[in-house]
Formats: sequence, C-alpha cells, structure tokens
Amino acid sequence: MKFNTKTIHGGQIPEKGYGAVMPPIYQTSTYSQSSPGKHKGYEYSRTHNPTRCALENSLASIENGHYGLAFGSGLAAIDAVLKLLKSGDEVISTNDLYGGSYRLFTKVFENFGIKFRFTGMSNPDSVKKLINSRTKIIWVETPTNPMMNIIDIKSLSKIAKDKKILLAIDNTFATPFLQQPLDLGADIVMHSATKYLAGHSDVVLGALVVKNKELAEKLHFIQNASGAICGPMDSFLTLRGIKTLHVRMKRHCENAKKIATFLINHPKIDKVFWPGLKTHHNHQIAKEQMSDFGAMISFTTKGNSFKKAIQIIENLKLFTLAESLGGVESL
Repeated sequence: MKFNTKTIHGGQIPEKGYGAVMPPIYQTSTYSQSSPGKHKGYEYSRTHNPTRCALENSLASIENGHYGLAFGSGLAAIDAVLKLLKSGDEVISTNDLYGGSYRLFTKVFENFGIKFRFTGMSNPDSVKKLINSRTKIIWVETPTNPMMNIIDIKSLSKIAKDKKILLAIDNTFATPFLQQPLDLGADIVMHSATKYLAGHSDVVLGALVVKNKELAEKLHFIQNASGAICGPMDSFLTLRGIKTLHVRMKRHCENAKKIATFLINHPKIDKVFWPGLKTHHNHQIAKEQMSDFGAMISFTTKGNSFKKAIQIIENLKLFTLAESLGGVESL
C-alpha cells in the first residue's frame, strides 16, 4: 500500500462482531475469562486494549515498522525508551531539542546515573567523537525544536550500527508523511502523537514504532510494568486523525512555504529557520530524506529584541497563543 492508503487502511480490518468500519471504543478495564488464563486475547486494559491495538497497528503501518506502541504522552514514550538503560549508561542527544525531553533527560534520568551528552549533529563526526563503551542510545530530533536543524539519519545510522548503539528519532515535526526514519536505518521512531498525527488539539498521546521483535517486547514489558498507556477514547481520536494526515500535512507544508517566503522578505525580520529555504544550511539533506519541508518555522527579528518578539505574539490575529502544535488551527 502507498502511504496515503495506509493512513486509512493500514493495520486495520472491519470489526468482526458487527462489521464496524472504524474500530469501536472498547471502554473497559478488564475482560471475561472462561477459566483462569483462558480468554479471547485480552485480560486487562493496561496490557492490551482492542482500540489501542488498532492504533498501534496503524502506527506501525504508516512508519513502515512491525510493532507500534501507544502511550499516554510523548514524554511517556521517551521515558520507556530511557528505561532500556541502566546506571552508568550514556546517551548522545541533539543539543537543540524539545525542552520537555531535555528536562526528562537532565532532571529525572541523570538522577539515576545515566549520563547525557549534548552536541550539534549537523556534522555526524561530532557524534562519533563522543561515543565510548558506555554509549547505548543516540537520540535525535530532525527537524529540531526550535531551530529547525536537519540531521542526516542515514549517516548517523551507519555510525550507530557500527558501534551497536540504538538510534532513536523523534519524528514529531516531520511525521511519516514527510520522513520515515526506520527506512533510513533508525531503530526506534518516537512521536508526540498529540501533534500532527492526532491533529485536532483534542488528544495527548505518544507513540513508538520499531522493526525489531526483541526490542518491541522489551518496550512493551516496560510500558505494561510502568502503566504508561493511553486510553481507548484517545486511541480512537488519534486513529481518526491519522486518516486525514496526508491531506492535512500537504496543506500545512503549502502554508509554511508561503509564510516563510513572506517572512524572509519582511524588512523587520532578520533570520528565518525553515528547511525549505535554499539558504537553510541543511536544505540539501532535507531534500534527500524528506518528501517536503514541514510546517514548523522559527525566526528572529532585526535587533533580536525580546520585546519585539512578545509584541508580534500579542498582535497575531489568526494564531492562538497556546502551547503545542500540529492542530488544524494555527498555534
């Protein structure tokens, strides 16, 4: 199946009981058993839920993976990945990344003896220099939040595989519509599905997708043991959102191009950070590993004035001043 078809049909079949086209919302905590251990595939909804399983199958399909896992938030998904580690292990991470990820790394997991090394990854050699025998994960955002740097996933994959290190990609900004990290050699893809995947500012949900069965089993064990799951209603809403992902992302990218072009020609704007601009220092890599350039843009004003930045935010008419991104409204 091509991607656009996968968003609608990937990993899903009509419900067996009544032929429902959309997976029903199984709003239940537990399931009846005919005898201890004898059941219809489900025992307790922390471990599995049919609506969540339908979402996980869809996630695996659109990312060209084999196993999907849906979590209560993007940070819960990251938390599960980091729980693969033990005290003394090290992670190399992009130095330009979502503040919530940085907080989880430095304020939570560093307390358990895990060390994080932050570096710019535009040049893969900067990563290679930091690798040692304790390095277990390379954590990458691409495009990065908020400076829109593009990281060469294929090059990092070669480095990681040579050293038997896991390569994890936060694909939230790009989505699988624009970029498929597993096909480029990554081991783990992570999403804050709150953003573009669900796409309607009505869900908080996270996701992981992998190809390796053993890795999937480890992550599922952690998810189940920690209870870091999403509920059936959020699973249903995210499934619904994914069905229009290809349509929404195309329009998001079209709008971003117009806005970036407007900003780059505005006399009061100094720099515009959007990988679709030919002046962007990673433009060529973005062309090679993405099908389009995404909808996230950051920029600075002339004089780089904080006061002017606040003025712009307060005077926007159509944009809503709110945390998050990826909804149908502009935030």
